[in-house]
Amino acid sequence: MATSPSSTRVLTELDHIRISNLLKQPGMAFADELESVIDAAELISSYEVPSQLVTMNSQVRIADGKTGEERTLTLCYPQEADPNTGHVSVLSPVGTSLLGLSEGQLARWATPNGSEASAKILKVVFQPEESGDYLR
Repeated sequence: MATSPSSTRVLTELDHIRISNLLKQPGMAFADELESVIDAAELISSYEVPSQLVTMNSQVRIADGKTGEERTLTLCYPQEADPNTGHVSVLSPVGTSLLGLSEGQLARWATPNGSEASAKILKVVFQPEESGDYLR
């Protein structure tokens, strides 16, 4: 459960290709949720991305849905993930839930113990496309 059914996901064509290729690698069978997200997403050119959209390598400010605690996360590929620095993999439940959402939307995911967690996207602090980096 990554988001509510009414959440529309928008991905760049480049993010879609890169994530699709990632999911084809051996050992990626557990990424069913991410595969469903990218299969159902609306695709747009990297040059047309709204600045409020969470794309790969975006840094986002979120507020925990229960506590309101704010933190900043960077959505990254698995090899760059480091929870200690706020770098969350797109393959993680949190990363999958953020991908393709926009400021103001609520990301939802299941925790390892099966309970539901959520966070509101307060701000896209950095987005590669907004800074002119269309290939990142």
